[in-house]
Amino acid sequence: MIAQDNIHPNIGATHRRKVVGRGNGSGHGNYGGRGKNGQKSRSGYSRRPGFEGGQLPLIKRLPEKRGFFSRNRVSYNVVNTDQLNGFEAGVEVTPELMIEVGLVKNGNLPIKVLGFGDMDRALTIKANKFSASAKAKIEAAGGKAEEVVYASKAD
Repeated sequence: MIAQDNIHPNIGATHRRKVVGRGNGSGHGNYGGRGKNGQKSRSGYSRRPGFEGGQLPLIKRLPEKRGFFSRNRVSYNVVNTDQLNGFEAGVEVTPELMIEVGLVKNGNLPIKVLGFGDMDRALTIKANKFSASAKAKIEAAGGKAEEVVYASKAD
């Protein structure tokens, strides 16, 4: 059995505290481990993140990296009016049908219909959002644009 007074940490497991500015005999006298002169040798020195010594910082050199991204932003699956010409006239185009046909890849996002291209047939289109031009083109072709409440497939 080992006596309590013989227990000690392994060699190299403990380190002496670095005491600076207490004379040359300590090994950290004169400049106290700070080197000679300069901003970093002064008391109270602190540097903000991204500081590059007065050079124009990276965050300012790359303007596209600046700004802000809203966490409340809604991403949409986009469908253009010319893509809807693949359906036969008089068909009711629902979000489920768009996913089935492959117009929409991600069933967890709402669908927005945009007005790119022309429509040449009357369709009843159900989607979560319509742009003003898409609504006008659908109605001009004799169809209807109905907004439905978004329900993700994840729910």
